[in-house]
Amino acid sequence: MQNPLQEVSVETTPLGQSGFRLRFGSIILYIDPYLSNSVEENEGPEMRRLFPIWKPPQLITDADWVLITHIHRDHCDTDTLVPISRASAHCQFVGPKQVCNVLEAEGIPSTRLIPAVSGWLTLGKDLNVHPIVAAHPEIVIEPEGGSRYVGYIIEYRGRRIYHSGDTLLNSSLIDAVQAFGPIDVAILPVNECNYYRETSGIIGNMSVREAFQFAADLKVKTLVPMHWDMFAPNSVYQEEIETYYRLSKPPFRMLLNPKLI
Repeated sequence: MQNPLQEVSVETTPLGQSGFRLRFGSIILYIDPYLSNSVEENEGPEMRRLFPIWKPPQLITDADWVLITHIHRDHCDTDTLVPISRASAHCQFVGPKQVCNVLEAEGIPSTRLIPAVSGWLTLGKDLNVHPIVAAHPEIVIEPEGGSRYVGYIIEYRGRRIYHSGDTLLNSSLIDAVQAFGPIDVAILPVNECNYYRETSGIIGNMSVREAFQFAADLKVKTLVPMHWDMFAPNSVYQEEIETYYRLSKPPFRMLLNPKLI
């Protein structure tokens, strides 16, 4: 007999930073793909990418959906998203209103842009997604509705995957996520907010310790740390994450660069 968990396992390709390619049956979903060198080109050589480009965006012909969490270039990269829109001509994009405005200005038709506002969106058979607030560094609700920074709850065949986007923790966010429980997989940033990063203009996220505690509070089965591997000024050592996991012995499994979640 087939293991029920295996039946709903999701093929996963980490793209670095907060980017992932997820396969849900025949549906291919990308989240925050950053597949160019535009951050380095715009911000300087210290922001050279450390995670290799998985595939040039103009060769991505399989995208059905792209979820974008917020406007910052390493998440909403027009050098990545516009070529994907051309190579995957059927693909639709979901993101906050700011993101939709930028993509429309770059020539992606509004008919392919879906604002990330409250409510479930059906992406395909057994696959639904719900935007959820993120605090980057605070929760900002736009006048027309929806959050300026979002994460996503992805529901597939009874399992729920939470991709937080860039976020700090506060009670409002924690309550919002717990309302969608149970969460099976949490994909959380671990590139802590600190004084030195802030003075360099880097908006940090939760720390390794915070991400682990949040995952434990959510009672997830799996934690996938993200946002630790792309730029040296904003990185976390893999050994640091692995050592804390080993020493803290949390009640979940942790996957770095997973192939299945």
